[in-house]
Amino acid sequence: MDEGDPTSQWLTGRPLAVRAVRRVLGQSDYVAHAGSFTGGANAVYWVNIIAERPDGLVVVTNITEGAKHEVESVQAPLEKDLLFPLLRSRDVSRWHAVPSAFIVAPQSVDDRKHGTPIPTMKTKYAKTLQYLERFKELLESRPAYVKFLKHEPYYALYDIKNYTFAQWKVVWTRVAAIEAAVTGPLDGKPIVPQETITLIDVPSNREAHFIASLVNAVPFQYAAAAYSQEGGKSMGTPGILQNIRVPKFDPKDELHLRLAELSKQAHKIAAKLERDQVKESPEIKAIEEEVDQCAAKLWGLSDKELKEIKSALEELQ
Repeated sequence: MDEGDPTSQWLTGRPLAVRAVRRVLGQSDYVAHAGSFTGGANAVYWVNIIAERPDGLVVVTNITEGAKHEVESVQAPLEKDLLFPLLRSRDVSRWHAVPSAFIVAPQSVDDRKHGTPIPTMKTKYAKTLQYLERFKELLESRPAYVKFLKHEPYYALYDIKNYTFAQWKVVWTRVAAIEAAVTGPLDGKPIVPQETITLIDVPSNREAHFIASLVNAVPFQYAAAAYSQEGGKSMGTPGILQNIRVPKFDPKDELHLRLAELSKQAHKIAAKLERDQVKESPEIKAIEEEVDQCAAKLWGLSDKELKEIKSALEELQ
């Protein structure tokens, strides 16, 4: 990738495609992050809402399916304030991301990096604290808690910060193919992705859609596949934006605005389709064709170079 460093990662592909894709490489103007990490206690923090009570509390049941540790399945009333829509890897696909569960996130409103102090939990979120106390021994024994969070309340989440709670995000799974989608607030609350999802936090819907178009575009996809193993565990990690150049969104740039609009259109159509129907949709294909053309123009690629990159990507997949 770095022609001046023979120890850097290798680019693999057709000569013309490799030469052309170098214009896509470089440091992005955005920083990506991993989603929320429970430290091996998903079965405590991940819940489904099964009822709403007249007093404003909701009744939840924890999701124990696939838990790393055996965790008791319980039903408990909780305050709504510390419950957020949870986006899991299974919920994310190309142009589509919809949460299928909730996460108990007892982080401080002032600084999401820190857990809510226990005195505050006792006075404002007593039911949630009672629920978490049932699993105190497990939560205190989490390796991430023991190593990094000893100064925090036992229920604090690891590697979760203000960006995790941004209203608008671009997301994709960091395992297997990179398929980007945009998430916005749900019922007024930000969506919280799990740690196997990479996210970019942005201030607006339009900026998120601009980035989603570029990430789903063929030049970005080929750049990622050309230096990493397609479908590998590190395919879509946050570090990818250190290698593939996504420029800062300019609301005055017509090309940027068109890319954002195309992503919005794709999301609208994808929302009506099953996951396996999206790739075969003629409407989606037409939108993606224009996305590729706009992205090529943004990165300074000719029609011939774009065609070569498309062919090279097909060979790698």
